[in-house]
Amino acid sequence: MRARYGVPLSLTAVGAAGLAYAAAFEVRSFRLRRVTVPVLPRGMRPLRVLQVSDIHMVRGQRKKRHWLQSLAGLRPDFVINTGDNLSDPEGVPETLDALGPLMEFPGAYVFGSNDYYGPRLRNPARYLTERFKGQHGLNGNAPAVHAVHNPWEDLRDAFDAAGWIGLSNSRGRLKLEGTEIALTGLDDPHIKRDRYAEVAGGPESGADLSLAVVHAPYLRSLDAFATDGYPLILAGHTHGGQLCIPFYGALVTNCDIDPERVKGLSTHTAGGHTSFLHVSAGCGTNRYTPVRFACPPEATLLTLTARD
Repeated sequence: MRARYGVPLSLTAVGAAGLAYAAAFEVRSFRLRRVTVPVLPRGMRPLRVLQVSDIHMVRGQRKKRHWLQSLAGLRPDFVINTGDNLSDPEGVPETLDALGPLMEFPGAYVFGSNDYYGPRLRNPARYLTERFKGQHGLNGNAPAVHAVHNPWEDLRDAFDAAGWIGLSNSRGRLKLEGTEIALTGLDDPHIKRDRYAEVAGGPESGADLSLAVVHAPYLRSLDAFATDGYPLILAGHTHGGQLCIPFYGALVTNCDIDPERVKGLSTHTAGGHTSFLHVSAGCGTNRYTPVRFACPPEATLLTLTARD
């Protein structure tokens, strides 16, 4: 009996221990990633940008709320929220409580699919099959039916009242002590709400820096931003793969970007131009898959410096 069942039982025990670690510890092991990106004109002072993404707030997540509130102590020059704030139709008050201290700083935001619609229970293995079939979100799959509608309008109104700029298929500008940042954003490509034609044209003249913002880093959006010459693109959505293999990395990205760029700083080239791309692994999970493995929840402080 030992020879027949010893190895399977050992593997089961290891799997159970890994699941317990992923659900009980790592999913609440919040981290701050720091990166430096040389995109500013020469002679311009460095700028510190805090990117928060994929909060997926569910009622009762006190540790996540307190951690997000503590990020205000970083004193960023401005904040970029790359969407998927909600994972609970009644999570707006706690989301705003978590982001309240950050909303004292200049900021901008785009929404993701989970801001508009509540998540549904699904087999996690479908993310693997969808990757191999090239189907992600509404990009290849049938439209969702009987979806729960989240109160995203309440979130929008609160962000707007705080002075944050909504960038869903629109442009905006931030003025920071003599520095002017032009921002161009898209609504979520994951559910085909992106309308690049409405914001096409590239960086704005007269601004010290132009940034591109989108929730899900689908290649069509990255290609458009890079072709138009944006020096830096900020995105989220991927959760960094969420369940990763140590020393290997992510298996899925939940969009058509390659797993090698599922999180962190990389580059994207299209139309003869190369842009820096930063994809946040986010600090939350879908409420039905509250686990992370080899991919801690995070926010990112990007220090923008002068180009070489």
